Amino acid sequence: MTAMTNYLRSLMLVELFQGLAVTWRHMLQPKVTLNYPEEKTPKSNRFRGLHALRRYPNGEERCIACKLCEAVCPALAITIDSEQRDDGTRRTTRYDIDLFKCIYCGFCEESCPVDSIVETDFHEYHFENRGENIVNKQQLLALGDRFEASIAAARRQDAAYR
Repeated sequence: MTAMTNYLRSLMLVELFQGLAVTWRHMLQPKVTLNYPEEKTPKSNRFRGLHALRRYPNGEERCIACKLCEAVCPALAITIDSEQRDDGTRRTTRYDIDLFKCIYCGFCEESCPVDSIVETDFHEYHFENRGENIVNKQQLLALGDRFEASIAAARRQDAAYR
């Protein structure tokens, strides 16, 4: 009897009409799509986007060339060269991040003892030419200067959880 029922159900296209009923039901409901360039979804203050190097309030770069971020990076995306200055402190001469290799895990940010390397909430960037995926020290410092207000605000909001 079940074989005959199944045959009649397939002959009458019951499954097709059930599927079409679902389609018609959802077609009449309001849509939840965002118009992306004009409307943006809210992001968490812990969102990890483009990297930046921060400076102290006096304008000096924070990075002390401890190379912890380079050591902890699982994708080996960070390259640091350093030298000793006349006053005995160590500073970076080269700080490169390959954004194609980076997996945006945030380990570099967590390992930094002076809060120098951070990941901003900026994620709308692209590359047009070969080699633009490698961000150097000057570009990272410029990004840090550009986004310092939003970085500081996110740090203040997240301070209770660190």
